[in-house]
Amino acid sequence: MTTLPTSPAPATLREPAISRLLFGDPRLAPLWLILRVYVGYEWLIAGWGKITNPAGVWVGEKAGTAVSGFLTGALAKTGGDHPDVQGWYGWFLQHVALPNAAAFSYLVAYGEVLVGVALIVGLFTGIAAFFGGVMNASYLLAGTVSTNPLLFILATWLVLGWRVAGWWGLDRWVLARFGVSEHPAAAPAELASPRRPGDAVR
Repeated sequence: MTTLPTSPAPATLREPAISRLLFGDPRLAPLWLILRVYVGYEWLIAGWGKITNPAGVWVGEKAGTAVSGFLTGALAKTGGDHPDVQGWYGWFLQHVALPNAAAFSYLVAYGEVLVGVALIVGLFTGIAAFFGGVMNASYLLAGTVSTNPLLFILATWLVLGWRVAGWWGLDRWVLARFGVSEHPAAAPAELASPRRPGDAVR
């Protein structure tokens, strides 16, 4: 009788204790709250300023005006031996973003507000931080520094710590609905009534 070869058990990688402490321990939730609200506030005021701009160059009749000026300035940085804006990104700005400046204007303005609100209330924190980081990277690729390096670093940390970053926020309840974390108001039955020696195993 031929014995079929058994496949080896899949390898598992253990999470280091320092990683569990930093990115998965609710005791550090207050620290993550400070980082999350700071980044969210920066995005919220930036986006709100664009939406409420009285000239309407971001949202309104003149939507796209500000974006067109920004993109034109970025394209001017594509020349030289060591350009601030790489050629491939310059191609994207010229052939994709600039012809659709009005759409990108709305996308940026409302995207910044949505990311800001989501981070402040702690709703889908990891996803919000990811899209915030994408916007930071877009600004950096376009040759704009400002606060983008700092916010990009903090956004990366928030993505890594998504399990606990929204613990003091709506994620504490929302993520439990998706089975990502335990609902704070209900402990598992196994923890509520620990098994005693001699109990039947089910």
